[in-house]
Amino acid sequence: MAKEQVVEILNRSRERELAATMQYMRQHYEARGLESPPVIEVFKKIAIAEMKHAEQFAERIVYLGGTPSIKVGEIRKHDDLKGMIADDLKSEKEAIALYREAIALCEKEGDPVTRLLFEETLATEEEHKDTFQTLLGQKGAA
Repeated sequence: MAKEQVVEILNRSRERELAATMQYMRQHYEARGLESPPVIEVFKKIAIAEMKHAEQFAERIVYLGGTPSIKVGEIRKHDDLKGMIADDLKSEKEAIALYREAIALCEKEGDPVTRLLFEETLATEEEHKDTFQTLLGQKGAA
């Protein structure tokens, strides 16, 4: 059934957001070095945004009659600041790809409300990607 596919991708997305929350909060607590003070606040701010995404996905899953996953996706772990940010950039790029897939699925299944949720989340994830690219000295939408 189509609704089941939407709930499944919502749960995959929730698991990714829960992992991002844990990854970024860990970095917020553990980042060290002269460059870390402003960056740890970035980690904290983005972690909170990811937590909100996970909750929004859970609420939509329940509305659609599903059960929100409590699994946590992959958490990447680096001890140096540059490695942490590179991990985060990779995580954001993967989330962007997943949410584009989800948007297409929602369009196909005629679920404009879930599609809008993914579109709004995608916009935020693109901002996070840009933040991490900027911190790494990278440019562009790559």
